[in-house]
Amino acid sequence: MAAARPRSLLVAVSPVLVAIALAFERTGSIHAVSSLLVLGCAVLVQIITNLQNDVGYTVRGGERSGNRRGLPRATANGWLSVSAVRIALTALSLLATSLGVALFLTRGWPVLAIGGASLAAALAYMAGPRPIAYTPFGELTVFAFFGLVAVSGTDWVLTGRIGPATWPAAIAIGSLAAAALAVNNHRDAVHDRSVGRATFAALAGDRASLGLYTLLLVVPFLLLPAVSVAAGDPWLLLPALLVPAAVGARRAFASAAPGLPFNAVLFRTFGLEMKYGTLLAAGAVIGRLLH
Repeated sequence: MAAARPRSLLVAVSPVLVAIALAFERTGSIHAVSSLLVLGCAVLVQIITNLQNDVGYTVRGGERSGNRRGLPRATANGWLSVSAVRIALTALSLLATSLGVALFLTRGWPVLAIGGASLAAALAYMAGPRPIAYTPFGELTVFAFFGLVAVSGTDWVLTGRIGPATWPAAIAIGSLAAAALAVNNHRDAVHDRSVGRATFAALAGDRASLGLYTLLLVVPFLLLPAVSVAAGDPWLLLPALLVPAAVGARRAFASAAPGLPFNAVLFRTFGLEMKYGTLLAAGAVIGRLLH
């Protein structure tokens, strides 16, 4: 549980849920088997990312400093061995690939390109000579793969095309996913500097980190009119009900004491993304049913 971090799986579920609903809103049908396969791949990629993050950080000696305030890592605490986690990574990667092959049989080579790139990014986040997690591009990577790729890719796999409402929705969901990582990196900025991690928060400082988090929370709500107009469906404005929750999350970020209190802000951000995605999906389904 510590290595897989199940609460973070909301980041993987939300984009697929939104894409399935937008596909249904546009076409009036849902391909259940393909939807479940895509959802399975997305969840597996997130678990793989979390496991690689756990073991990769331990192997690189990231836990050697005592000032880290993040969630506990299973390998660093000796709850799981590095070899056991690597075996799990191999098994889960093979399982994700097998699900991707099933999708490939219906949609062709682009599915393998999407899945292969997603799996490579998951493993590269904390692996290799220059892991993504040690650069300022972590939030950008999450935005791309858990927003643009996940939402638009799911829509394409299910329908063979990407709807006009899908792109702004993908940007919105990607922004909220990146906001969660921004909280994580802000919380650990002091520790990250001590172990050579050059995240955005570690390089730019607290004020810029707060600005990034604020931007990532604001963008999804600014995009709601574009999603609604593109789909021709006012029900897609439903996530606007969450504006007070977003304001509250931003205030919590700004006022939290350094360290552990940011874990609560992190889970609050996960919840905000899931609620946003759920309301957006609900709006798409309601709009279609009322046509």
